[in-house]
Amino acid sequence: MRENLLIAIPLVGAALAFFWRGDRTRPLLLPAAGILHTGLALWLLVNPPLVSPGAWFGFDPIARAVLPAVSILFLACAVYSVSYLRIRTERSNRVFVASLLAILGLLSAGHQARHLGMLWITTEAVTLAAVPLLHFNGTSRAFEATWKYLLIGGTGIALSLLGSFCLGYASLRGGGTGDLTFVGLIAQGAGLSRPWVLIAWVLLLVGYGTKMGLAPMHTWKPDAYGEAPGIVGAMLAGGVTTVAFTAILRVRAVVSAAGEGAIADRTLLAIGLFSMVVAALFLLGTRDFKRMLAYSSVEHMGILVIGAALGRAGIWAAFFHVWSNCMTKGALFLSAANIRRAAGARTIDEVSGMSAVTPRSAAIFVTGLFAVTACPPFGPFFSELRVVRAAIETGRAGVAAIFLGCLLFAFFGLTRVVFAVVDGRPRTKESKAAGKVNERAGVVLPPLILLGAALWLGLATPHVLTDAWTEAVGRLVTQP
Repeated sequence: MRENLLIAIPLVGAALAFFWRGDRTRPLLLPAAGILHTGLALWLLVNPPLVSPGAWFGFDPIARAVLPAVSILFLACAVYSVSYLRIRTERSNRVFVASLLAILGLLSAGHQARHLGMLWITTEAVTLAAVPLLHFNGTSRAFEATWKYLLIGGTGIALSLLGSFCLGYASLRGGGTGDLTFVGLIAQGAGLSRPWVLIAWVLLLVGYGTKMGLAPMHTWKPDAYGEAPGIVGAMLAGGVTTVAFTAILRVRAVVSAAGEGAIADRTLLAIGLFSMVVAALFLLGTRDFKRMLAYSSVEHMGILVIGAALGRAGIWAAFFHVWSNCMTKGALFLSAANIRRAAGARTIDEVSGMSAVTPRSAAIFVTGLFAVTACPPFGPFFSELRVVRAAIETGRAGVAAIFLGCLLFAFFGLTRVVFAVVDGRPRTKESKAAGKVNERAGVVLPPLILLGAALWLGLATPHVLTDAWTEAVGRLVTQP
């Protein structure tokens, strides 16, 4: 039952934070819970527990392959939060700290959910817990972004609930007992009613695809990422989207067991490529460096679902990319947050010369740019290379060509914005605001460590990770 502590520790921390009296000391609960959670997650990664086949929650191979990455990302954000919240003394941090800890606990539950209903409940709870974080800045634009996130995300969750009902009905129509555990649904396999399985697949893909931010369900992302604090953007891009992706992987395994895997893969390829094309086009036109990160996230969600459609090698590459994306996106969001506070603005029409104003954050931001655009030797280069290789090996050279073309245009769009922000002469507004942000260790080391982790993934991927990804693929893909 050790894995249950991954859920309990942050939820207990959230309760403590809500009743904690001191605004100055409350943020220390974040790294305290983060250290415990990360230590336990890494220990379970090395020493995975046995999971009962009928258990509704468990640290199974899929959770083992992904959850430690989310935990490491949270720890970096938690350490960053201590310094960040001491800067933001104009607002109480009670709800912020409690909500952030609650999200970690709910993400842990979502990744370990082995029951379709429990997966839906935890995902819906994550959506609600993120609302106070998105509105933390208290501006009218933050309020608008929060409502957009809630309405679009709520619609997606409603569709995924309907899809869950349809999948349960597919089991009943096929003579099953309505067992909604993924193990039970996969075991029933070909006995599931195929028409209802396909209806469920469409609804669940759209529902959880909305949480991932796949195009065209991505419209909440630019506003939410643009208006939320950098910590929140990092957790949304690396944590919340990841639990939605693993949900799609689990459902895809059921659809494949029902004999409709080819249809599932074709839809994943279509929506993944469409997401990459849409992201590349918007990256070429955006002038806001925080919205730029949102469109980059849409692109990388497309990469994940394309990998999921390419068989064993593709799913393995997708797990690799989950880790790479968590580390690089975390570094980019946190360094962008430092630049945003120093500049007092976020568009290339208002911001330039940040290499002189915030030299450390600007250096991390530029290095993160090269990492996220798959430049060697960072992790994304190798994970995306494996996706391309899987596409070619499965006879989808056209997919590989479109994939590479989108990466090229995304690179052009990202470099256009990033170098406009860091190069040139600082503007008067930025120069006056520069003294407000001290590049202390607390706001520089967390993104730097995440960037180092992305480099480490590329240069020396640990065998324990590759073994975990291989085992997870074996659970999700039963046919050769």
